[in-house]
Amino acid sequence: MNYKKIKPYKELEPYIHFYWELIGNEVERQWERVFPDGCAGVVINLGDTCLTDNGSAIMEFGKTYIVGAMTSFKDSFIDTHTHLIGACLKPATFANFYSYTSQNVLINDTVEFEKSNSFNVDKTFVNPFNYFDHYFSERIKSKINPLQSVINDIHSTNGQISISDLAKRNFITVRQLERNFKKLIGLSPKEYLNIIRFQNALSLIKQSNQNRSLLDIAFECGYYDHSHLSNEIKQKTGLPPSLLF
Repeated sequence: MNYKKIKPYKELEPYIHFYWELIGNEVERQWERVFPDGCAGVVINLGDTCLTDNGSAIMEFGKTYIVGAMTSFKDSFIDTHTHLIGACLKPATFANFYSYTSQNVLINDTVEFEKSNSFNVDKTFVNPFNYFDHYFSERIKSKINPLQSVINDIHSTNGQISISDLAKRNFITVRQLERNFKKLIGLSPKEYLNIIRFQNALSLIKQSNQNRSLLDIAFECGYYDHSHLSNEIKQKTGLPPSLLF
């Protein structure tokens, strides 16, 4: 399997994490697992039919799909002739490009896009990332992300901040914060906080190379104890912590 990531055009960096391309090969035919990160994405299938969403959905050749934010892991089967290309959007930026229903209806789901919003197959084949830059640049509806300051606070604390403090810092009610998160990200503020805290713990686990105990990492990341962190890892990755070191 060959996988690569490409940065978007500079003016698109506030809205798009990266573009990516995944191509299967004859040697590795396998289930590929991704973990929740709070982001939505858009993907086009340029290869054979691809089984995704832990086997419950398929992506067909030439069709474009929205991939909603996830609360748990997602498996896709990567075959010899798999060829997927997509864009990983930054949190709460989907609405900057598309008029669509509230994001909470897309959670943990892969949904086919209507033709008017889909990528052009021929242009994607010729020069995908250059085409993506043009596609998204032309679609920007607004350059404002209403949740940006809230998201910044969450990431600067690695998810270790209360929802009430978030609301106070950003001069908004908890109820309004809940509504905005459900609409623009799909997740509740609590779910998003948990994902960012989990991602920080995951990063520390991978960096530690077993030089730090799980208990030590758990305390640093705001978990009650190693069992609390272990259960969170199993829920979001489907794996025990020992397989992540």
